[in-house]
Amino acid sequence: MHNVFPSAHPLVRHKLAKLRDQRTEPKKFRELARELAALLIYEATTDLATDPVRVQTPLAVTQGENLAEKIGLIPILRAGLGMVEGVWELMPSAEVWHIGMYRDEHTLRPVAYYNKLPVQPTVGVCLILDPMLATGGSAVACVDILKAWGVNKIKYIGLIAAPEGIQRLHSVHPDVPIYLAALDERLDENGYILPGLGDAGDRLFGT
Repeated sequence: MHNVFPSAHPLVRHKLAKLRDQRTEPKKFRELARELAALLIYEATTDLATDPVRVQTPLAVTQGENLAEKIGLIPILRAGLGMVEGVWELMPSAEVWHIGMYRDEHTLRPVAYYNKLPVQPTVGVCLILDPMLATGGSAVACVDILKAWGVNKIKYIGLIAAPEGIQRLHSVHPDVPIYLAALDERLDENGYILPGLGDAGDRLFGT
């Protein structure tokens, strides 16, 4: 698929297998989600712009690089919270802006319930964090919000996705690259990803 990047890294495959396992308890599930987020963000940020900077080492002056743009992490509540710490460890200066959405279980449509973005954008790049790209409704709605806010450099980072969700997101926003731990088979009749990993929010928070 164009503009979709499932990870081929052995560590990602190893940790994802443990994440999927129904015997994995919430504490371990949270640890794995955090670690997978860090691994995925490493792959998703290889093209970030940098500015040159001169650095004094203990022995000499050398040339280095600093990130040139402010980065915003956009976890979709509530499951996206499980990915924030893993990314923040690598980019501690990133801003975090929460967008709350849930999927209506009858219509499968996204329902927005929380958005505290400031009037003017404070970042140049937005990284959407959401473990599961299922129907794609929440992802599309989130990108709609961010583009209306004034940010056009947007990437989606998730753990797993169904082809239906990817098609939905890219039918509306083909410019948004999608970084994943794995591309799963399909959605079932209830809109859940197969083979999936269950309800990510429930498994993260033990509910």
